[in-house]
Amino acid sequence: MKKIVKQVVGIDVAQKELVVCFGRMYDDWSPEFYLGKAFANTLKGFEKLMVLVKKQTDETVAVRFVMEATGVYHEALAYFLEEKNHEVSIVLPNKISNYMRTLDVKTVTDKTASEAIARFGLERNLDQWQKPNDHYRKIKQLTRERDQLVYERTMVKNQLHAEQAEAYPNKSSVARIKDRIKMLNKQASAIKEEITALIAEEEEVKKNADLICSLPGMGILTAAIILAETNGFELIRNKRQLASYAGFDIKEKQSGTSVKGKPRISKRGNKHLRKALHMPSLSAARHDERFKGIFVRLVSKHGVKMKAIVAVQRKLLEMAYILCKTNTAYDIKYLEKENVKNGRTKTIEID
Repeated sequence: MKKIVKQVVGIDVAQKELVVCFGRMYDDWSPEFYLGKAFANTLKGFEKLMVLVKKQTDETVAVRFVMEATGVYHEALAYFLEEKNHEVSIVLPNKISNYMRTLDVKTVTDKTASEAIARFGLERNLDQWQKPNDHYRKIKQLTRERDQLVYERTMVKNQLHAEQAEAYPNKSSVARIKDRIKMLNKQASAIKEEITALIAEEEEVKKNADLICSLPGMGILTAAIILAETNGFELIRNKRQLASYAGFDIKEKQSGTSVKGKPRISKRGNKHLRKALHMPSLSAARHDERFKGIFVRLVSKHGVKMKAIVAVQRKLLEMAYILCKTNTAYDIKYLEKENVKNGRTKTIEID
């Protein structure tokens, strides 16, 4: 009789529904997917899922719950499972989508997605998910709230410009729009102050923020976004994984001599990181020799400035990770010192 060596519950998370697939691996390495069901994405739904898990799994073998990082909709379930001391793994969406392509799945539904997640969990040795640092969780909530406020303020400013550009502007409308802009400015400033205070409260968070701020173009808000969105780089193992998480990884389509698509970044990762790094990358490419070298080299090669700016964004993010992991502040004279040390007369950028 075959023995069960691994059990996984793959969960496809939506706003209102959890579609689950039960899978197990036997000692001859053959997988079996034997049950699929949907539950409400609520506390009652979580409890019903636990009842089914208890009935349908072998109590002598640990059960790992595997799900995608789906916006914020997976968080309530992840916290619930963590509090019950269950094994939980949260996988980046681009990993699952890339994995599904290898399965040659022709019809993508919630059911096939949950089965793919369960299969992925059985085949891979996944990290245990850890509840985010409470400070980073609060900072992420605030940075995302501020981002929404800034977006709204931009829309209102455009509305003001359109109103004032009319032949006969309505004075009361202009006054109300200006009041809204003042209110949004006040709220954005209050959020920034709250973020700064939260960072100062915890020594480790403040140290990492200061290290990131030593990079050219980086301010306290950018540092807060980077740390909050990565949970202080808690589960990041290397630069390549970080680039993939942020959506800076390169996708390329090439087959023989007839099919050759242009390499592009995937944009399947964390959009908040990419957005936060745009303005710092412009400043870094203008004022720092290291990043200026990257920008000039890529513009000379491709002639596309935006590609070069994206490369600077990726480099800034990788440098932030390295500085925090090595507990080292950025040295603007590093390249110059390396060139002198190695007897070079020309600045050489080291990727």
